[in-house]
Amino acid sequence: MRKNPAGRNANAAIITIITVETMPRNHTNRLELSLPNFRHNYGYYRSLLRPSTKLLVLVKANAYGAGAVEMGRLLEDAGADYLAVATVGEGMELRLAGIRTPVLVLNPGTDSFDGIIEYGLEPALPDVESVRILSETLERLEMDSYPVHLALDTGMHRLGFMSNELEALLSCLSRCPRVKVRSVYSHLCVADSPSPDDDEYTLRQLGTFSRNAGIIDGALGYHPLWHVLNTAGIERFPEYQFDMVRLGIGIYGVDPVPGTGRGLLPVSSLKVEVLQVKELKAGDGEIGYGRHGRIAPAGTRIATIRIGYADGINRHLGGGNASFLVNGHRVPTIGSICMDSCMLDVTGIDVRAGDEVTVFGENPSVRELARILDTIPYEIMTSVPRRIPRVIVDK
Repeated sequence: MRKNPAGRNANAAIITIITVETMPRNHTNRLELSLPNFRHNYGYYRSLLRPSTKLLVLVKANAYGAGAVEMGRLLEDAGADYLAVATVGEGMELRLAGIRTPVLVLNPGTDSFDGIIEYGLEPALPDVESVRILSETLERLEMDSYPVHLALDTGMHRLGFMSNELEALLSCLSRCPRVKVRSVYSHLCVADSPSPDDDEYTLRQLGTFSRNAGIIDGALGYHPLWHVLNTAGIERFPEYQFDMVRLGIGIYGVDPVPGTGRGLLPVSSLKVEVLQVKELKAGDGEIGYGRHGRIAPAGTRIATIRIGYADGINRHLGGGNASFLVNGHRVPTIGSICMDSCMLDVTGIDVRAGDEVTVFGENPSVRELARILDTIPYEIMTSVPRRIPRVIVDK
């Protein structure tokens, strides 16, 4: 068993800033992470918190598509108190990159406790069975006071202990002395909704959490960290900061409640290059699979770019439903989105092979693309696959 995985390869945690000018040629397609925008967003949310309130930041799902290692290094350098991931594999990736900040694993599964312990991760436990199995694992490995996080179900009904399960939980904890409760937390399901009915529901959740966390405190004889506020909750219910808050989508520059996050800046910008530009005239046929791209009677100029649905560009963005930015102009898609490429109508615009196209970032924004697809910005961001390099740029 590795004794100190968090300390391995410590030099790997040094942040490397790549500029577009020094980027390898095969990195012309890239997801740029703006260092100034990241610092702005981090400072904004930190300014909303009391000095004593700890900050946990979500880097699950490859940091909402931004790159878990890249964002993890930025957050460690900025002073985040905790990182959170969904799976053990995501946590291992951070540790192997030399990131030493405490990492909470939200959905570990009872078959992963050996890996969690090996890599110095901290599991969330949602039921008595997971407490029992972890305790048996710790006993087998002769380890004591291992940090865990108890999930309370206060109304979302996804994971966690409900009020009528506290007695069984506390009885189990009394028989599991090798487990050390590091935090008690819950999740708000409608904190981003301005509806009075939803606010009433959120306040009921907060009340339930306070009561149940207090019961656990009394039984343990010590006070673990309490945390319940998500990004929307930080903005809308600041009086319930407790000991720690969990920052998710906001750090990436997307406000979950449009209009409340003052001046958030997009951290991620998806940039691609033009592969080829060609002039088409009436009679040349149609464009793309299914012949769905129609050529105007006066002719059409198209630019093919090196990105497609295998890179997260949803096929419903084709056929002119979306437009991207090239040389200061918004240009619509034309024809069907292909697996590794798509076409843009650049008629009347000076565009050449090698020119840069912004798929999303400041303009267009992920929220705009989400509206077109009738989805949420999270889905747009997490759809960018790992074959697109993530690079940190100081601009």
